[in-house]
Amino acid sequence: MDNERIREFCLALPHVTESVNWGHHLVFWVGDKAIGGKMFALIHLDEAGTGVVWFHCGAERFQELLETEGVLPAPYMARAFWVAIERWSVFGQRQWQDELRQAHQLIYDKLPKRTKTLLAMPEKERASLIRAGKKALSAKLQSKVKQKARRE
Repeated sequence: MDNERIREFCLALPHVTESVNWGHHLVFWVGDKAIGGKMFALIHLDEAGTGVVWFHCGAERFQELLETEGVLPAPYMARAFWVAIERWSVFGQRQWQDELRQAHQLIYDKLPKRTKTLLAMPEKERASLIRAGKKALSAKLQSKVKQKARRE
């Protein structure tokens, strides 16, 4: 496996979006962040990070996966049961897909009812709501900036 195959697989899962966060992480979300989506996996786009892929594995699998050579607790995220995989060869293609599919399902199951309702909407309607939500958030941030500028 490699970055591109993992990306292709993750994007084929239901309701997945991607974003680049923290400068060099390709993050995969179940549902858009703007509607309450949550991340389930991320890929390091450079060689500087710990491991090549991090993903959520749940409390039950966490200790079991840590017994595998090349699997580490993900820095900053281990308390939420995320693991970091050191190199691509730790898993075969089938196991990569199984682990990422399970991560996706675990996060989907934890989404709030409101977010799941939005994800069940037709794509066009959902996209419209996401755009409206992003506009509202942008307007709110601009208002806060203006208020702060007036106080100073």
